[in-house]
Amino acid sequence: MKGTGPKGEGPHSLIESLDLREREVISLVGAGGKTTLMFRLAKELLLAGEKVVTTTTTKILEPSSEETPCLFVLSDEEKLRQLALQHIDQFRHVTLARERLESRKLKGVPPDLVDLLCQSPEIDMIIIEADGAAGRPAKAPREWEPVIPSHTTLVIGLLGVDGVGKELNEENLFQAEGISQLTEIPMGGKMTCEGMAILMVHPQGIFKGAPPSSRRVAFINKVDVPNGMLWAREIGKEILEKGSPQIERVVLGQLKSELRVAEVMFP
Repeated sequence: MKGTGPKGEGPHSLIESLDLREREVISLVGAGGKTTLMFRLAKELLLAGEKVVTTTTTKILEPSSEETPCLFVLSDEEKLRQLALQHIDQFRHVTLARERLESRKLKGVPPDLVDLLCQSPEIDMIIIEADGAAGRPAKAPREWEPVIPSHTTLVIGLLGVDGVGKELNEENLFQAEGISQLTEIPMGGKMTCEGMAILMVHPQGIFKGAPPSSRRVAFINKVDVPNGMLWAREIGKEILEKGSPQIERVVLGQLKSELRVAEVMFP
């Protein structure tokens, strides 16, 4: 198992660690840090000179001015698209949504709007939160999830390593019964590293519905919790043994710290 770490022997930035390419359409699925990754990655891309659109096909909390310099909320999809194109040169990072909901949430855009936006030469990168998990560290997709636009080039599946050891119930994990069905861990049992890996590699798991042409990267977040790196490496090893070559690498990180990537694992 090859890996790279933070001490000069491998990539440190999200851009390098995720092996981002030109004109990516990136869909984030799973649980345990999607919104944080979206805006942290957008900031890195902005500093690298890219023009970025961030949005969701589900719901997200309304971002702060620190997370995005420009937010447009408009129900008319064509007008929303035009606003993005008109202002992307000025702000270089624009966030789009269709409606403000209760609890400071934003309703996202339909996948076909993303597919239209990615054909616009004015936009370099699009990042979409394509799944919901209500703040839990792990999840199983509901029937209609995730909502991944067809032009997606890279799907990043996230799980929070702090889900390991949690009792399998709705309070701790999202769609706990679905997790139980996929992993065969009984309701009320403890979430395991193997169970987390199964959520990543199962055909009905985190990457369900990913376009066949898209690349897949697993991101294990929150490795700064007690035992986090130990568990994350075990999960990563299981993912690469069970899910390669579809999943091309596993990134271990802590998105809320300055050193966002701790290690990258390869088959």
